[in-house]
Amino acid sequence: MKNQSLIIYDNDTLYDILNEISEELNFTLSKFLKKDFEKLKLKKNFNCLLLTSKEVPEIRNQILIKKFPISIFKLAERLNIEFLQLKFNEQSDIKIGNYIFNLNSREMRNKNYNLKLTEKEISSIIYLSKAKKPVKVNELQSNVWGYHADLETHTVETHIYRLRKKILTTFKDNNFIQSTIDGYQVK
Repeated sequence: MKNQSLIIYDNDTLYDILNEISEELNFTLSKFLKKDFEKLKLKKNFNCLLLTSKEVPEIRNQILIKKFPISIFKLAERLNIEFLQLKFNEQSDIKIGNYIFNLNSREMRNKNYNLKLTEKEISSIIYLSKAKKPVKVNELQSNVWGYHADLETHTVETHIYRLRKKILTTFKDNNFIQSTIDGYQVK
């Protein structure tokens, strides 16, 4: 199954070469010519790679190849690395409410503000966001911290309190993590 896509921009020869071996590639192949530039600009947020010899403005995920000839093996290696990075980056950002969470850097972002989080803070937020209803302290204690539910501790409450305070200080948001009679939930 080929779910990654490579677009060759304005290079028919390179497209023809890669198209000949396309059955051996782990991505789909397409091409755009200069005359199709406006169509390409519409795809500026696409999740694929653009292979080009000249940088295309307003398009992300570009691989520039300025020196030809290039070894097909080096090209294949570079494409594989770029696709791996694209997949890694794609999987690292998740949106919860008005925020983007980067799981790799453990950052919470909103507009121009960033907040570094601990692994437990990220895990707690993700767990709460996946729950359809408020989550009780003992459930968080068991499923996020790995503590037994009958253990008397205020670890969860303390962490949530500090996390809410960090979010309030950075984002001026006092409503992201709600505390209810039934437990905690993310809004």
